[in-house]
Amino acid sequence: MSIPRYPCSSERDRRRVVLLVEDEPFVREATSRILQSAGFEVLAAGDAQDALLAYQGNHGRVDLLISDLGLPGRTGRQLGEDIRRQSATIPILLTSGYVCADIEEETDDDRTYYLPKPYSRSDLMEKVAQIFRTPQCAAAQAG
Repeated sequence: MSIPRYPCSSERDRRRVVLLVEDEPFVREATSRILQSAGFEVLAAGDAQDALLAYQGNHGRVDLLISDLGLPGRTGRQLGEDIRRQSATIPILLTSGYVCADIEEETDDDRTYYLPKPYSRSDLMEKVAQIFRTPQCAAAQAG
């Protein structure tokens, strides 16, 4: 099965950038490889502090934040709030290995998504494709 490639964002000559925040090294590396093989540029971090440094080091040029909910120091949700203060339209995909039946209902906006762990390559890529197909994401890219 081939991995779909995703079109570039508003700047047609660049790849989409994903900020991946995962404290488990194996999961971080595996997810990073999946995203890279699909054509994304990946900024990977193990905690919220490193993620903010990576975000700032890339001058806020991030098209999607993927973060584990349970991070050392700050939660993935708190990290998302920090990044949204700087980039209000960035879509956020939160992941967790804990059963959170109401987590999707807790996402109080139309740019925050949830993917339970463990997820497969196809689960991840389907969710990412869904996010980039949303009208909110398309509007942000056109603007």
